[in-house]
Amino acid sequence: MAKYTAGYTSAGIGRIDTLHALLPEFSQFSRLRPLQKSPDAVLGWGLKPTSLRARRYAKRHGLPYIALEDGFLRSLGLGVSGYQAHSLVVDHTGIYYDASRPSDLENWLNSATFTDDELAHAQRCMKQLIHYRLSKYNHAPDRPVTAPASARVLVVDQTAGDASIEYGGAGAQSFTEMLEAALLNHPDAEILVKVHPDVIAGKKQGHLLKAQSNPRCHVVSEDINPWALFDQVDTVYVVTSQLGFEALLAGKQVHCFGLPFYAGWGLTQDRLPCTRRRVRRTLTEVFAAAYLRYTRYVNPYTQEPATLEETIALIADQKRQQERLRGQWLACGFSSWKRGFIHRFTGSAAHVTYQAALPATPPEQRLLVWSSRIDAAFEQQHKALMPHLWRIEDGFIRSVGLGVDLAQPLSLVIDARGIYYDPTRPSDLETLLEHTPFSDDLLERAAALRERLVALKLSKYNVRGTSHVELPRDKRLILVPGQVESDASIATGSPDVRTNSALLRAVRQANPEAFILYKAHPDVISGARIGALEPDAKRLYDLDASHMDIATLLERVDAVHTMSSLTGFEALLRHRQVVTYGMPFYAGWGLTQDAMHCERRSRRLSLDALVAGTLILYPSYVDPQSRKLCNAETVVSLLEQARAQQPALTWKQRLYRLYRNLLIGRH
Repeated sequence: MAKYTAGYTSAGIGRIDTLHALLPEFSQFSRLRPLQKSPDAVLGWGLKPTSLRARRYAKRHGLPYIALEDGFLRSLGLGVSGYQAHSLVVDHTGIYYDASRPSDLENWLNSATFTDDELAHAQRCMKQLIHYRLSKYNHAPDRPVTAPASARVLVVDQTAGDASIEYGGAGAQSFTEMLEAALLNHPDAEILVKVHPDVIAGKKQGHLLKAQSNPRCHVVSEDINPWALFDQVDTVYVVTSQLGFEALLAGKQVHCFGLPFYAGWGLTQDRLPCTRRRVRRTLTEVFAAAYLRYTRYVNPYTQEPATLEETIALIADQKRQQERLRGQWLACGFSSWKRGFIHRFTGSAAHVTYQAALPATPPEQRLLVWSSRIDAAFEQQHKALMPHLWRIEDGFIRSVGLGVDLAQPLSLVIDARGIYYDPTRPSDLETLLEHTPFSDDLLERAAALRERLVALKLSKYNVRGTSHVELPRDKRLILVPGQVESDASIATGSPDVRTNSALLRAVRQANPEAFILYKAHPDVISGARIGALEPDAKRLYDLDASHMDIATLLERVDAVHTMSSLTGFEALLRHRQVVTYGMPFYAGWGLTQDAMHCERRSRRLSLDALVAGTLILYPSYVDPQSRKLCNAETVVSLLEQARAQQPALTWKQRLYRLYRNLLIGRH
């Protein structure tokens, strides 16, 4: 395969870690320097001033100039806040916001034929963007706009100097004309005027600040999700803002006073003509050209290419996590080790303050406490604080390595009602599983995630074990996973069977002819936790599988019998029979054989709905490198990468780590 090189002059392009995934046609990228060999193409950032040298170099050497720009679905937050782009526009002809000449996007819309499959693909993605209320940036709060009920018209300002204004054939006067037209065309309506927050603060110049003096104008200056504005109005006026296209997705009538990429195709009311745009296009066709053909996608955390659907899922998950946890938090009683990462899981829209002891009276902030600290005595002592308290605990896809080894988690759960392992009260997970409508795209993601976890043999901690095991072929194989007997999930959720020895006795009594494998919990083996078997219990099982790989065992056995171990959930992922003697979070939904009953769990769930709720919607996920919120699929990729690079530890090394951790006060 031929290898092509791309040169650039802008240092910013060199800082894009994902260029190799976004531009796979090039094998090498380098900054242009005097006397060096010419590359095969030159990259520049659109028509920005920083691209001038690159364009001149390309023209002087007769090389193709390729314009790059952020895509239309860029990221959760702004680039200045450290958010790398999830998408990139790559244009060999011009750039989409320059209406003075053609671009690849305009040429496709003038001449391309779209297949039925391509249009169906576009419609699915449009539906998802609408459902998840996504925009180019998605950090702003998604809450109702405080505005008069009669304000049914939105006028969108832009900051002065925005390149799309000049290259879209407009200027400062266009904004004045736009506001005047909105007032004239809608004499009985109050007008919402969306002004950039930096304009109100005096940090940037806008065009419509004077609208504050008009009694019919209601200026919206706060940073807010555009879809919250669309909820309020029927008609939207723009010059060249991308919000105009998103308003079309929302089903609004859009008036354009410049020439953005979506104008001139019969979808908008246009003040300016563009004679090059010769055909009428449907909204689906424009979307297919702009979001599917013209834009490339990447996961900035795994640095792997992505599809538009995967990008929507990732940013939607980030937005959902951030919105849920937005605000002020007081985190109490956390070790110095946990203080190093807890705040990352609440997202950048949250502010976490740490202190050692709980406050005497309810604070203004929400309280965050590690769930294992909260028992009946704690609740009685701090009764006044309980309505303000959220519990936090390790997630279900945690790390490569055990928490006792100080392996930082990739996922945590933060629960406002209870905690997933305590069935004596509702939890956010239980409520979610009982009441959430699971969309088709979410169930498709859950199925793909489940299949991937199984194929990759991933579990909670991903500690490697022996993968070779000889098992009889003529007997029913039952795996009994041991647990830490002081674990809160046993104390609250398994009142009748509370020890590993009692569990083995119950399993053997119910299955006298079965071949039983017992796998002790890793923390019990290391001596860090309670759960060793009674001496006579060892005769109740046929094989000690403690040092065997859990994924390998789950592939081989017929059933898993457990008090409340997460192994039962991992067995369900592999379609194994699961018998519960307690009431773990995955019991009571019709997927397991249960010794106990929970009246609150009345819904019958599919396996994929259980996975969607448990692994996609309930936890918070964080990329350890960027320290940004991410999602389940991203964490699986990161675990796959980390596990491939991690050598297996000997037991001597694990004992040394335990000793070291005890010395530094982890426990």
